[in-house]
Amino acid sequence: MSIAPDRQTVAILLSTYNGAAYLPALLDSFLAQTHQDWMLLWRDDGSRDDTAALMREWGAAYPDRFAEVAEPQGNQGVTGSFMVLLRAAEAAGFAYAAFADQDDVWLPEKLAWGQAMLATASAAKPALYCARQVLVDDNLQRIGLSATLAGPAGFPACLARNIATGNTVILNRAALALIAPTTPPRESWHDWWCYLMVTAAGGHLLRDERGVILYRQHAGNVVGAPSSAPRRALAAVKRGPSAFMQVFRKNVAALQTEARVFDTDTRQTLEIIARSLDGSAAARLRALRIPGLVRNSRLQTALFRLWFLTG
Repeated sequence: MSIAPDRQTVAILLSTYNGAAYLPALLDSFLAQTHQDWMLLWRDDGSRDDTAALMREWGAAYPDRFAEVAEPQGNQGVTGSFMVLLRAAEAAGFAYAAFADQDDVWLPEKLAWGQAMLATASAAKPALYCARQVLVDDNLQRIGLSATLAGPAGFPACLARNIATGNTVILNRAALALIAPTTPPRESWHDWWCYLMVTAAGGHLLRDERGVILYRQHAGNVVGAPSSAPRRALAAVKRGPSAFMQVFRKNVAALQTEARVFDTDTRQTLEIIARSLDGSAAARLRALRIPGLVRNSRLQTALFRLWFLTG
């Protein structure tokens, strides 16, 4: 892969897996972007359909737009595959990186809106832009808008809830440099890890309440987006405390391995939380008094605290 991006080029990062049926609509939406300074970095994660062949055909048609990241080969999983792409973007010197999911359709202004908001943040600090999604069915018929991004965010709220849905996320150059050397836990998602790292390091979080993509809701979604608060609450209850707390523990431990890039207060907060997870109920209660360790509503915070105490 030989890439020489301009100083403001956005790397669109696309990990594909058995997505041939949906990819043409997504790729067409890249070409329709009002911000045209972009290049697609893609890798296939072991598809058994025509996905890789389709992507190479598009690459032959648009050689200045498409670049395949061929190594490492084989299935890396969602998080692992996106981290390969992120590291490739950072090594090539891209100014920004935007994650893409293979079954979405981007609105024409997506990259322009994201870059405009990122331009308001200091380039010297890591910055993460995220937005809402227009939820659609398999035929792109509108269902509604994803949940608002308002409410508690940043560190340590990022440990209790991820608001940065990957298919809307755009990172600046400083965020790429921060995240590229790290190793997220296998149990976590690439978008959550980026959100954790940027906010724990004191970076900028830029939230856009506009819907920027058409986000298909279908049986093949790796992660879906329940369209109402009751459905989101029910989905959380069905997942149960064990799954959530496993990811929570892994995220805390992984962040501690990156503690050198965090300030003293953040390192101390992580230490208090980590010790409480292996301590008594009283220690966990003390950890729950940490300011900002909440979710976006009283009900969700109560459920999080219950799981934290018992999981």
